[in-house]
Amino acid sequence: MRKILVLTAALLLAGCATTPVPEPEKPQEPTPAGPTVPGTLLNLTAAELIQKMGQPVLQVREGPGLKLQFKSRSCILDAYLYPQQQGQAPVASYVDARRGDGRDVDKAACVAALRAP
Repeated sequence: MRKILVLTAALLLAGCATTPVPEPEKPQEPTPAGPTVPGTLLNLTAAELIQKMGQPVLQVREGPGLKLQFKSRSCILDAYLYPQQQGQAPVASYVDARRGDGRDVDKAACVAALRAP
């Protein structure tokens, strides 16, 4: 009987022992390539954007930022400009394109539509 108790206790303790399980390697997330805007509209000043895209239909200044909105029959392009360093002129940090009803549209197609004569 004593052997059975010792054996049972040994089996119970063996069941409690844990072996470390190596953590699975996390897959590395791809580095985002960043927004791609044809003609590289990013990092352009307001004057440079106006030279490339024509006169904006809307200019909104909020604090140090500036939003320029360009419009064609097929799309609306918003360029958001912010200074990269204090005292510098704001440059385009983000560009967004949409249809008049708010649906997303390809940025390249919108830029091409705005540049068309």
